Amino acid sequence: MIEPYVPTVFTHHNLSLHALLLENQPWFCARDIGRLMGFHLSERMVNKLDKDQHCTIWIEYYRHPEKQLMLSESGVYALLVYHYAPGNRLLREGITHQVVPALRDAQQPENSDRPMLSLLDWPQMSLSMLHWQGELWIRLRDMPNLLTDHTQRTTPISKPWWRRVMQTLQSSNQSMG
Repeated sequence: MIEPYVPTVFTHHNLSLHALLLENQPWFCARDIGRLMGFHLSERMVNKLDKDQHCTIWIEYYRHPEKQLMLSESGVYALLVYHYAPGNRLLREGITHQVVPALRDAQQPENSDRPMLSLLDWPQMSLSMLHWQGELWIRLRDMPNLLTDHTQRTTPISKPWWRRVMQTLQSSNQSMG
């Protein structure tokens, strides 16, 4: 049996997206893209794409080797245009601004001096992190989501907000390491 490719799994609206780089090009599991777009991608829909925009390969799909139909980055964008829905705008933005950069940055050497993007996934949300000059950076617009406490508190918050952020980031770094 052929050794399956090991994709990176991203979470978008509590749904998984298996993606990987093949020859430095992003490829996405068609089954996951269909689920994220809200329908099953039929053979007829995929045949609208050019031959270089789809392929079938063996990947680890939920820890089991499976033959999966994969879509190139341009194939995904083409399907999003062919089957336009307003809700797919967030999917396109997530792929463009989070998934593709994280896939490419994961292939770069760690001692690179350039900024690197990674993605922290929690059950409630994903958070983009920028690694630069030995520091972790997050977007200011992500701060309210990070600071939102999803559990009910009965006592007032005793730590300043910036200490809670640092504690959250340090605990997630320790779990990644």
